[in-house]
Amino acid sequence: MSAATTRDLLFMSRALELAQRGIGLTNPNPRVGAVIVRAGKIIGEGYHQKAGQPHAEINAIADAKKRGEKISGATIYVTLEPCCTHGRTPPCTDAIKREKLKRVVIGAVDPNPHHAGHGLTILRRAGISVTSGVLAKESAELNRDFNHWITTGTPWVVAKIAMSLDGRIMPREGRWLTGPKARRVAHELRWQSDAILVGAETVRVDNPQLTVRLPGRKGKVQPWRVVLTRSGKLPRTAQLFTDEFKERTLVFQSTPLKRVLQQLGKRGVTNVLLEGGGKLLGSAFAAGVVNEIAFFIAPQIVGQGPQAIVLPQGKKWEASILPGTLTVEKVGVDCLVRGRVK
Repeated sequence: MSAATTRDLLFMSRALELAQRGIGLTNPNPRVGAVIVRAGKIIGEGYHQKAGQPHAEINAIADAKKRGEKISGATIYVTLEPCCTHGRTPPCTDAIKREKLKRVVIGAVDPNPHHAGHGLTILRRAGISVTSGVLAKESAELNRDFNHWITTGTPWVVAKIAMSLDGRIMPREGRWLTGPKARRVAHELRWQSDAILVGAETVRVDNPQLTVRLPGRKGKVQPWRVVLTRSGKLPRTAQLFTDEFKERTLVFQSTPLKRVLQQLGKRGVTNVLLEGGGKLLGSAFAAGVVNEIAFFIAPQIVGQGPQAIVLPQGKKWEASILPGTLTVEKVGVDCLVRGRVK
């Protein structure tokens, strides 16, 4: 295995930039970017745009051909180990061999335990020089939800809360708790998600749409709207059951949260956004299923109303944020606190 160079880091960074364009669009597949380079010049670029469509390597090869560039003997940079099995698309290792690329530089190894490292082996046996682990941490981070899902069978769970300084989630009647910039970021989180999960009380009180509403954005399949209820008593006139996306609504009655996540994982849901209310979030934290937090904190003191997190009666819970993952960002007039749950 050849060592990585400064140039390798530069071109892999570009491949990662391309991969990010697939956020919210490729699930249940990972986000992957690819760059083809000859003599220090990028001659082809591509990224995986949607499950079932060509992978990043194939799109980069097609781009190079469209530009009239010679691919044989060039180097390809890919953020994730090229696939080596037949799925909805042919193996990318076959295409790399067919186009006679002389070197492959890889970010992260395939996290699937049944495939990990196999693509590298196939390429090396074909006489192709392979360098792996270039910006591996960044490449793996880009697909943290996919990596979790493919190894556990359950989706990555993000707990999203909008709350006041005193930990309340209900502002005075007729007012938003957070500002418009924070609400747009919240829709970005929805864009990245395969499912949005709420409790029955949220449906009864708020009658939410639970859809992605980002003007100018296209290509996103609306997330599953998932409702947890003990009684099964839900208003059938609610938007979740009557709007154009009503077939994207799932209801689980008296089903333990861990089992709900297992069922969603079987549907190909790689990540879930928990949007409350407080009892559902408390149950999720108590069950230990939350992987990441996204807490929007408004500069308000409400003084009364529902708490942001309500633990089940008799349950104790203690957690912390993994070192190095905590971030605090000012979003308009509000603050967004993010981090991984330990």
